[in-house]
Amino acid sequence: MARTLIHAPATAKRGEVIEIRATIAHPMETGYRSGDDGKVVPRNILRRFSCRYNGELVFSAELFPAVAANPYLAFHTLATESGTLALTWEGDGGFLQTENVSIAVTA
Repeated sequence: MARTLIHAPATAKRGEVIEIRATIAHPMETGYRSGDDGKVVPRNILRRFSCRYNGELVFSAELFPAVAANPYLAFHTLATESGTLALTWEGDGGFLQTENVSIAVTA
């Protein structure tokens, strides 16, 4: 499992725009670079990122080989109700990782 850092507010007022910031430790190897042994290092990239708020998709992005290692994403969404943000990264070789963050929404 890759290490992730996620910054999202633990609480928010209903109707407030909140910022979510996320990064994941991942090499993002393009498949074009040679290793120390002269052989091409196999491609290993994250291809998709998505965030679901209580099951509803609120943000998604497609990632490509040109994205830097340890990709960082920041986006905004509207706090509507208490629940869970599920952040999912998908990549080559069947890589799939989901991290959940709880948010409490007050009136």
